[in-house]
Amino acid sequence: MIFLLNTVAKCRNVIQRTLSRGIVNPNRLCNTRPYDLNTNVAKDVIIFKYDNPKFFRYLNIFALCQFFFWNYLSHFAFTTLRDAPVDRNTSEDLPFWRRLNLGDNKYRYTLTILCFSIGYGVLALGWMFTLRSVRFLVLRKGGESVSFVTYTPFGINNRIMDVPLSSVSAQESRQAARVQLPLKVKNRAFYYILDKRGSFPNAKLFDYTAGLKRKFT
Repeated sequence: MIFLLNTVAKCRNVIQRTLSRGIVNPNRLCNTRPYDLNTNVAKDVIIFKYDNPKFFRYLNIFALCQFFFWNYLSHFAFTTLRDAPVDRNTSEDLPFWRRLNLGDNKYRYTLTILCFSIGYGVLALGWMFTLRSVRFLVLRKGGESVSFVTYTPFGINNRIMDVPLSSVSAQESRQAARVQLPLKVKNRAFYYILDKRGSFPNAKLFDYTAGLKRKFT
């Protein structure tokens, strides 16, 4: 214990002598940070980029094909299936699938609604994912707002939305996100997605602006 106290005292004396000689400025030690970044940019700056329109074009073609396929099955189930009751005396010896009367109204309507719902569900999910996938994230001049540039289902035009930085919150840090980095926008129901296969041309600027986690009031 005495040895530790003597060591601490010697270290304290060395630090005091160093400061008294002017080698280290104590005010500088207290006021500086590892890096001081100015977010008040003089012009628009791209802080995230994921330019992959071919993927989203194929995704929406697939969603449209699924939409037409399942709607065709829905139409087929509603118009083609006929009521064909099974003889109760012989039904016990038949396999389960042969005892089903798919033309019965409860089965016919169920299959029609199910196929219709699957078709619209696949299309809605494909479009929603496309509209929430960020192509460019731009920090606007002055550093007070960001622009979300997202894909559109048909890939003809981009969709642009300007949002104040105070209304954007990252759900996790850029380093911790593995596949996708979700951004929450105030008063929006779903997240905006940043694919980690994209690039961060100004990574530190992103971390100190859109990459911060904020609490909305």
